[in-house]
Amino acid sequence: MSQTRPRPPTAPRSLEAELHASAREYPVVTILGPRQSGKSTLARTAFPGHPWVSLEDPDVRLAAETDPRGFLGQWPDGVILDEVQRLPQLLSYLQGMVDRAPAPGKYLLTGSHQPALQEAIAQSLAGRTAVLTLWPFSCTELLHYGPLPSASELLFKGFYPRVHQAGLSAHRFYANYLQTYVERDVRALIRVRDLGVFQKFLVLLAGRTGQVINHAALSNDVGVSATTIRDWVSVLKASFLVIELQPYFQNIQKRVIKSSKLYFSDVGLATYLLGITQPAQLDRDPLRGALYENMVIAEAVKRFANAGRVPALYFYRDNHGNEVDLLVRTAAGLHPVEIKSSATFTTDFLKGLRHWQGLGLVDALPGTVFYNGELAHQVLGVRIENPLRLRGGFADYFPLN
Repeated sequence: MSQTRPRPPTAPRSLEAELHASAREYPVVTILGPRQSGKSTLARTAFPGHPWVSLEDPDVRLAAETDPRGFLGQWPDGVILDEVQRLPQLLSYLQGMVDRAPAPGKYLLTGSHQPALQEAIAQSLAGRTAVLTLWPFSCTELLHYGPLPSASELLFKGFYPRVHQAGLSAHRFYANYLQTYVERDVRALIRVRDLGVFQKFLVLLAGRTGQVINHAALSNDVGVSATTIRDWVSVLKASFLVIELQPYFQNIQKRVIKSSKLYFSDVGLATYLLGITQPAQLDRDPLRGALYENMVIAEAVKRFANAGRVPALYFYRDNHGNEVDLLVRTAAGLHPVEIKSSATFTTDFLKGLRHWQGLGLVDALPGTVFYNGELAHQVLGVRIENPLRLRGGFADYFPLN
């Protein structure tokens, strides 16, 4: 029942090292992440000797439902089980097999996260599985295909593997991606009477990228209750479509904003939702700055995830309007980052960092301004960098150990 398909050429994934390390310690490794992020390809590339079975196939799923023990017993030496969110109850039977023969790296599971899957992992595989998250390509991984394109083109294309490795039309890809997500995943996760209203919510959320989330305002604009908005945001987070950035307020006595910000896990989807049809539009779009910030925040999230770490990322904002776009917890301390889409540096970019330094926190570092210019330099101890031109990418820039 295992299947063999030719694998398209793809960039080496930064998560592979952590995947192998986890497989040496755990009998099960679970790779979660958004649809189309390359989970199946990674698992099959990293473990070419493992048979591969997709539970997306109705016949395979029926066999697994009918005789789960017999189904799993076909692969005593291990197997890759793809799309396990389609049959989370199978993990209860997998637990018994793991306990009887707990060899490391025996089973690899991939899935697009859903509450039922997370519950099954917590109940059946606690202590038996490492859980990793694979996001779309990082800038470092994209270098496999040549020099990075302009910022506008990256904002338009996004980072999903198939767009780059197969040269797909970004606009067509995201149109199909959104339709599949709304019609399949949303229906599976929540009861939505009118999918058009949910799509309106997504568009409005894209327009608020990088803003402190206001459930009441979204409720009024969408025409549903604030409770429904909270539920929908939870669904987007559970299915890896959005990233929540928490505010930092520990050890700061002044009053600060305590609501979160939301970003899309792939900036290309946010760009599509905003109705942008050509990269050139992004050169003059009023939301370019927010989308550029979204791209950088997502890169920082990938940096942690690819190392098998929970992202230690925050933003700072007080009730006087002082803010820092991104705070990165590293081995050296708390690294503040200002993110600007401009190609020309001005000293105004340092305003938030100067305020942050004035708070007197013992672990605060001088920080960085990420902008879209070509010149890398230092001003008053602050590094000025183009994040798309970092030689080692974020992996070298933010050391975690």
